[in-house]
Amino acid sequence: MTTLEIKGDWNITKGKLKQKWAKLTDSDLQFAEGQQEELIGRIQKRTGETREAVEKAVKECCSSCCCK
Repeated sequence: MTTLEIKGDWNITKGKLKQKWAKLTDSDLQFAEGQQEELIGRIQKRTGETREAVEKAVKECCSSCCCK
């Protein structure tokens, strides 16, 4: 997953991830360029999902809002 895949329209992506995992907070979803590993880790920790599941969900959210 690249920075551009995540960066796009991040507000839309955040909203979709919050819909999927209601326990995520704005703090969990703070994205800073170059820190995508930390972002994935925070989501994993909060949700208990596997890394692959989190990456897939982020990628799907980005794809559906044309982040790429």
